Amino acid sequence: MALSPDYIIAGPLWESLESLLGKEGVATANGPLHRRQRRTIQPAFKLDAIPAYGPVMAEEAYALVERWGSGKVLDVTAESFRAAVRIAARCLMRGSYMDARADRICADLTALFSGMYQRMMVPLGPLYKLPLPANREFNRALADLHVLVDEIVADRRASGQKPDDLLTALLEAKDDNGDPIGEQEIHDQVIAILTPGSETVGSTIMSLLLVLTEHPELGDKIRDEVKTVVGDRPVAFDDVRKLTYTANVVTETLRLYPAVWILTRRAVTDTELGGYRIPEGPTSSTVRTRSSTTAGRTSGTRSSTPTAGSRNAPGRAQVRDESVQRGQPEVSQRPFLDGRTHAPHRGDRLRPPLRARGRLRPRPRIGITLRPRRLMLRVLPR
Repeated sequence: MALSPDYIIAGPLWESLESLLGKEGVATANGPLHRRQRRTIQPAFKLDAIPAYGPVMAEEAYALVERWGSGKVLDVTAESFRAAVRIAARCLMRGSYMDARADRICADLTALFSGMYQRMMVPLGPLYKLPLPANREFNRALADLHVLVDEIVADRRASGQKPDDLLTALLEAKDDNGDPIGEQEIHDQVIAILTPGSETVGSTIMSLLLVLTEHPELGDKIRDEVKTVVGDRPVAFDDVRKLTYTANVVTETLRLYPAVWILTRRAVTDTELGGYRIPEGPTSSTVRTRSSTTAGRTSGTRSSTPTAGSRNAPGRAQVRDESVQRGQPEVSQRPFLDGRTHAPHRGDRLRPPLRARGRLRPRPRIGITLRPRRLMLRVLPR
């Protein structure tokens, strides 16, 4: 279904996102337009392009750790999202002006995501136009984000600089007729890359820290691996590929808590799927929060505890997608999502600061992405 031209990315969930992502960005486009856009942005996410992002990732990771004073209670959801936004913005749109604007992007997206899911799931239409405080804050953040993106594009053009980054690729991109792509497409593309990329990366960091809190033995093994591979010096980009156990923990976390938890496709023609006739028009939703290896098994013979060190662990997946094997380009945000980035390492432990009604695990926040709901942790010395 994902690769068939009989289905497109559509449905009420995606259509409600158009106020944020626009209609001409890679996140919402379909067909030939989507394929052309994907070819344009793909070089920025190739493996040989990622080492250039390493210093930014390391700088933001260590800045994050420096804010974690021992004994301090952290709002890990806010901290993780801020780090993800700053990494994505500074890597993909390089320039000294991005440092301050990254925090502004983070503030706008935080306000937008808090209201976007309600608009996706409860389409009340005119009620969202009422001058209520939540609606006003949502509209303010949305307007500021669009203005901010226009400022970033205008400043890059005025500077005359052409660093080897995603924004340069967009400004030099051509359409199918060989003409420069339009201003609206550039605008929508910038938002379509920054917004989902930051949210998915931030959600994955939150889930990973939750897993390490619930299974401290995994954190001990990760720390030992880093000590063995890296020693006492800072982690360098070339070290990351050698941290195999760490990569397995990240992969298993993604299996248990996929940030992108739901996908929808709409049939654009009468077709057939698995022997069943599918008429034109219906939308199919695919929920990704269950593993095919454990779904339907209730006997308790298989645990959902991360088994990152096991050769047979579900998390030991191949790094390539089926789409790659079928000749399709790899997922664009892969280098930011699969854990092969700089991770903060420090000799501390994270613990929930208090027990709320007997619960240590925060309820998940089911929104545009799946992530812990306001994960509060205390930093404790080892």
